[in-house]
Amino acid sequence: MTSRVVVLADDLTGAADTAGQFDRAGWTAELQVGPGGPSDAEVVAINTDSRALEPAAAADAIRTALDKVALEEDWAAVYLKVDSTLRGPVRAMTHAVLQARGGDVVAVVCPAFPAVGRTMVAGTLLVHGVPVAETAVGRDPVTPVRESHVPTLLGAPLVELDPQADDTELASALRGHGPVVVVDARDEVDLDRVARAVLALGNQAVAVGSAGLAAHLARRWRPLRSGPVLVVVSSLHDASRGQAELLAAAGARRIQPVAATLEDAGAWERFARSVVSGTPLDDFGVLVLMGPARDGEAVEPSLVAGRLGDLAARLTSIQRPAGLVLAGGDGALAVLSALSATGIRLDGEVANGVPIGSLTGGPYAGLPVVTKAGGFGADDILIRAAEAVRSRPLDPRRSCA
Repeated sequence: MTSRVVVLADDLTGAADTAGQFDRAGWTAELQVGPGGPSDAEVVAINTDSRALEPAAAADAIRTALDKVALEEDWAAVYLKVDSTLRGPVRAMTHAVLQARGGDVVAVVCPAFPAVGRTMVAGTLLVHGVPVAETAVGRDPVTPVRESHVPTLLGAPLVELDPQADDTELASALRGHGPVVVVDARDEVDLDRVARAVLALGNQAVAVGSAGLAAHLARRWRPLRSGPVLVVVSSLHDASRGQAELLAAAGARRIQPVAATLEDAGAWERFARSVVSGTPLDDFGVLVLMGPARDGEAVEPSLVAGRLGDLAARLTSIQRPAGLVLAGGDGALAVLSALSATGIRLDGEVANGVPIGSLTGGPYAGLPVVTKAGGFGADDILIRAAEAVRSRPLDPRRSCA
């Protein structure tokens, strides 16, 4: 993960497209028509206007852009956005970035953009299945592409990424063939594998590609919220209980008090204190609070909601969660009341009818929250909701205190 990204694009529309990929992934992104100097945006996409330049001039444009943003090695990742059909002096621009970065840096080149028909197979760039040089791009009046085999075009090796290898092994394979390597991507799964390898390389990598690879890196590079995701299932509906069981099976930690504990004030206080003091969670855990099993004594639903709301508030004050997922209307209201929240500012959906937003009012204003009706949603909806909360953008104006 990184907190800052500099995108160097060879034309204006490419800069805008790539900045848009980061914006959709939750980053603050700024498009600069030309090198405009420092910016406080998390992603700065700079139009170098280098696609139609001679190689030497294109390299100069890249170096100038990097100088203008005052690139600091320790905090900035660089993405070289090139045309998805590799028009322009890609080789010169790639080497210019490597020279500017210095050190033992590897340029990982993958122009594939499967969503618009650009794929990489055995090193050959295909446009809807046709080698790029045999398409209209090969006859482009300004920047024709005469070579479809990308390793030949760039004078670089093709590195096969083993689909069974872990991220560290992928990174090692790329590092061993640098400083410039070409990789295939037939589909989005392959592109994500490339993004994972780039992430594992850290500051030793410069990614070179189209908006296709940028979309995956935007998700992979984004800093994640720390703290556990707190899921409160107050609903007694079988659908929510099944969804909670699936979430627990996926690795979530579950806390499920019995009926007698809920009904006795003293027993509840002892239980709640033991949970708060004895439930350490790593930063990326998921904790599920839910009512007692259905095969025991029935408990008044309002009591279940109130008790779980109380426990959720106590845990929130200690654990500082990444966000909340609330399944069941009564429980959701109890949690919001216990947190002194005045409402939820909605700004999206995890799925149809499952909104996501952030708390308003109270000491936890800005905390991400998903709400779901008890009998609603697919089997995996709580898993998806927890992931959605975790991936919310880190915005200091909306983060909880």
